[in-house]
Parts: sequence; C-alpha cells; structure tokens
Amino acid sequence: MTFERSRTVAAALYEVASSSSTNSELSARADREGMGDLTVMLTRYQSAGRGRLGRSWTAPPGAAVAVSVLLRPRFADGAAPSPDRLGWLPIIAGTAMTEAMRSVLPGRDVGFKWPNDVLVGGRKICGILAELLPAATGVVVGSGVNTRMTAEELPVPTATSLAVEGAPVDDALEDAVVAAYLVGLRDRVGRYLAAGADADASGIRIEARAACLTLGRTVDIELPDGDVLRARAVDLDVDGRLVVEGEDGVTRSVAAGDVTHVR
Repeated sequence: MTFERSRTVAAALYEVASSSSTNSELSARADREGMGDLTVMLTRYQSAGRGRLGRSWTAPPGAAVAVSVLLRPRFADGAAPSPDRLGWLPIIAGTAMTEAMRSVLPGRDVGFKWPNDVLVGGRKICGILAELLPAATGVVVGSGVNTRMTAEELPVPTATSLAVEGAPVDDALEDAVVAAYLVGLRDRVGRYLAAGADADASGIRIEARAACLTLGRTVDIELPDGDVLRARAVDLDVDGRLVVEGEDGVTRSVAAGDVTHVR
C-alpha cells in the first residue's frame, strides 16, 4: 500500500493491482456495497479505461495512475442537488487536478481545457470522466494521470507526463498528487454544496475561469450531432457551460462537445 497520504483524505480507499476500468468497477460496487461519499479506487494499471465520447484510455503498467472518486453530493438537510447542478462536478475536478499538478510542476503553464482535460504547456497530462451511477444515487469521477510514462510511451504527440515534464516521479510524488487532488476536490465540492450549489456564491466559478485555458481562445467544437462549430470561447456560464462567440458575433452556451484549441 503506497498511497498513505491519499488514504487519510478518502472516506475509504481501495488500491488495486489492476482494473479494467476503475470507473466501471467503482460504479458497479458503489450501491451494492453501500459505499459512501469520497470512496476512492485507484490503480497503476488500467487495461480498458474509458475517456470522453467512448474513447479508450490505456497506458503501460506502472506508467500512469487511474483514480476514481465516488461523490454522493447532499445539502445540509440531506437533499440531493438537482441533476442540472451536477454539471459543475467535472469542472470542479479539473480545477482541483490543475492545482494538484501545479504543486509538483511549479512555474509551469498548467490549466484545464473545457470541460476537464488538464494540460501542461498545451499538452494533455490528465483526462477526467464523470459518470452518473446507474441508479442516479451519486457520481463517479475518474481521472487518468500520466505519471511515469516516457516520451516513447506517449499515445499521441499532444500528450505529456510528469516524467516527461521533468518531475522526479516516485511513489511519494504520485501519492502527493493524488492526495492534493482529493483535498481540492473534497473542499470545492463542500463549498459548492454549502452555498446551495451556487457556483458564484461558492467561488467555484471564478476559480474555474482562472484555471480554464480555453477562455479567450479560438476553438473548434465537435457537437453531439457531428457538426463542428468554430468560435471564440469567452466565459463559463452559471451552469458550467462554455460560452462562445461565433464568427457572426452571436454568443451561445455549449453544454457538451469535444473542444480543440485552434493554434
């Protein structure tokens, strides 16, 4: 067991030697085993990980850390937020992971591409996927962090890892990143709920704006219907959607889509 700092943050932590997908495994077990809020499952070898839009996510054994966190958000009175308020959770996770990465890569250009890919110097170091439990009793937020991956092992030229970025990666550093991420996620979700799931009152929206590398950029957005929208990203709205201004000067909010930063 090597993630001892992380274990002090999680309500329960399951460190497994391997998993086909920590998101799938945690989702399948969460309600069946009565797992509570901030239960964590992680591994250094995920053989069939999943990314956004059904993409696969794989890495050589030991080269990355997959972390899935069970969130069962509740207000002080025990009520659950409405589904539209859950859209901030992946953005909160992206903001928390950005902060965790900055803690081990000081002085580097770290932020997230909307909605939740974490980039270092414009290259992806972490992807985040949030999924509602089958019975809608909670959300599983999965993160895949490239830690010890060499330049030769990177899946695409637009990816990077802590090792490639020059960080002295060992068990302790991986634990420090995961622990910092869990603290940031726990504290931000707590603030968000304490403010009645209001992203402005909780300070979540202003933090996310500051960490979001997409804002101010020209982007191509592949929409769910397959169309591609080229626009300038100008803001995050109150629901966490990306506000873009088209070439015709008209603004709109985009709830889902695959974003490419236009260079």
